[in-house]
Amino acid sequence: MNVMVIGGGGREHAIVRKLKESPRIDTLYVLPGNGGMDGDAVCVPEIGAKDIPAIVDFAKSHAIGYAVVAPDDPLALGAVDALSAIGVPCFGPNAAAARIESSKVFAKDLMKKYGIPTAAYEVFTDLEAALSYVETCPLPTVIKADGLALGKGVIIAETLEEAKEALRSMMADKVFGDSGSRVVIEEFLTGPEVSVLSFTDGETVVPMVSSMDHKRALDHDQGLNTGGMGTVAPNPYYTAEVAQVCMDTIFLPTIRAMKAEGKPFKGCLYFGLMLTPKGPKVIEYNCRFGDPETQVVLPLLESDLLTVMEATTNGTLAETPVKWKAGHACCVVLASKGYPSHYDKGFPITLPETGENEEIYIAGAKRAEDGALVTNGGRVLGAVATADTLAQAIDAAYALAHRIHFDNAYCRADIGQRALKAMEER
Repeated sequence: MNVMVIGGGGREHAIVRKLKESPRIDTLYVLPGNGGMDGDAVCVPEIGAKDIPAIVDFAKSHAIGYAVVAPDDPLALGAVDALSAIGVPCFGPNAAAARIESSKVFAKDLMKKYGIPTAAYEVFTDLEAALSYVETCPLPTVIKADGLALGKGVIIAETLEEAKEALRSMMADKVFGDSGSRVVIEEFLTGPEVSVLSFTDGETVVPMVSSMDHKRALDHDQGLNTGGMGTVAPNPYYTAEVAQVCMDTIFLPTIRAMKAEGKPFKGCLYFGLMLTPKGPKVIEYNCRFGDPETQVVLPLLESDLLTVMEATTNGTLAETPVKWKAGHACCVVLASKGYPSHYDKGFPITLPETGENEEIYIAGAKRAEDGALVTNGGRVLGAVATADTLAQAIDAAYALAHRIHFDNAYCRADIGQRALKAMEER
């Protein structure tokens, strides 16, 4: 079978590397991919992830038997709908179900209607009304653009002036385009954060190994928010007891709510959770694999990924075993110094040989004219290791990261330390 993956970052590289293990795949394509993926799949750099007509034409001309649509934009734009219309089965939700991520207002209203625990909130389309309301909110408060904003549409405002500035930039200055035409002003929640990716066929939910992301650019959770500077799995705060509460009060109710709304969700549903003093609550939904959560979750998957993905499409997930390896995983992101603000590109990357329990997933890189792999983004790659213990996984991931070289490389030095402390306190 010929399989194609839509996307071009570290998440897609992790998906490609795991799919590559399947004996049923003849040729694996990635559209557009990046220069660091060319050893694992056939990259098609001329077709962008949002170019749905070109993606459809490629599927027809290359006899694609299955497609994995990984990023949020093509899902929201209806890539799954378009491919399904020509008979290509897909992993991922259709555009209607993808609204659970592409509209934060839709997601919040869904949770309110069906009693799924989340932060209190109000929705605004009028700037003056929003500015007036935020004056009554306790601080800190959370400001969210309604639509997709490359993971940057959420501001945690520590002061009233920060909150007002966030509202003005979203609603008046249109820093996120139409995504900021509506905003959600939300209660600030406290507690440990947990990311739980899940496979679902619209009826059954199979959570993956939990993970802990590190969003801030600098050590000790300082600096600007990023797309993620590293991850560990499993998350020590996500105990068996917490997992059962989440299944009963969040995971299954969400899937049932989407079905009741006529938008059954198939694919990967990401639950961003806060374990508050009043119990687990939803911070956000994503309609796809997270990045860099995928980079620590998939190396722990023992089952054939293609088989599990097909089960979500076919509605047979309840009969499909999904097995996980024991142990822990850590991902250390090597970024370009200056990310997420200004950074330089074009530096040659030197990659070492990897061992049995090591992976390097390339995100922001390309091939130069001479064939050399060079930096081409803020988050350049993820150094990933698996081990029996979390401490061993962290040490191994950093050892791997230190064998990689490119000028202007930067990584946080404390990925996983919060998780280690949590394990010690249990």
